[in-house]
Amino acid sequence: MELREFRTELPSTQIEGIRRAREGAPEGARIVAARQSAGRGRGDHAWASPAGNLYLSLIVRAPSEHRSLLPLAVGARLRAALAGRYGAVCVLKWPNDLLVLGRGSPRKLSGILVDIVPSPTLDVAAVIGIGVNVSAPPEAYSRDLRARVVSLAEITGTAPDLGDVERVTVAAAESAVAAIGSVRGVNEILAECRAALHGVGRRATVDSTLAGTIRTVGEDGELWLDTPSGAVSIRSGDLVVEDA
Repeated sequence: MELREFRTELPSTQIEGIRRAREGAPEGARIVAARQSAGRGRGDHAWASPAGNLYLSLIVRAPSEHRSLLPLAVGARLRAALAGRYGAVCVLKWPNDLLVLGRGSPRKLSGILVDIVPSPTLDVAAVIGIGVNVSAPPEAYSRDLRARVVSLAEITGTAPDLGDVERVTVAAAESAVAAIGSVRGVNEILAECRAALHGVGRRATVDSTLAGTIRTVGEDGELWLDTPSGAVSIRSGDLVVEDA
């Protein structure tokens, strides 16, 4: 495949990216869609995908270590890139979302999904799926989502060029992958993730069962909670941070 493949519509760029990675797509190949009919979020969650936003999946060689840190690493680098380019000030919600804070509940600007799959060309590939809300209007979402999402157009007052957002996003993802390849880079990424982590010092629950106070993220991207029975590390789950 060419390094960039654009589709007007796909069920999911991530599903297509996984298929292409298994077939031997080269490093740096990416699938971009104007909209998705069955966008994938983490776990069993769907990703609402109306036209006007960025939906892409990037295929890279998976880092040999710290693979589970990759979603947070991409989030941290994308956070910095969107702030620098568009003035979009975000926080990083474990394990893979960028949120904009303000009046009311935090609103999602971007989400990241990483799948690790075997590849005949890359040995082990990481398929990095990224969605960025760019300019889809509120009425493009279901009523229950409208108050929970925010777009770059709303933040900046004008809709950024989708091609520009794509370039910024891909560069941020590639920077994160490169950083995880060295000890120094991992330390830099961890510092960025910890500085941007949403909810530090606040009460939170994971999967509606485990409750504690958010402390930090660990070297492999795990979330550390202080609970009545001691510190607990969380590798996966749905995190809900209590209002301040």
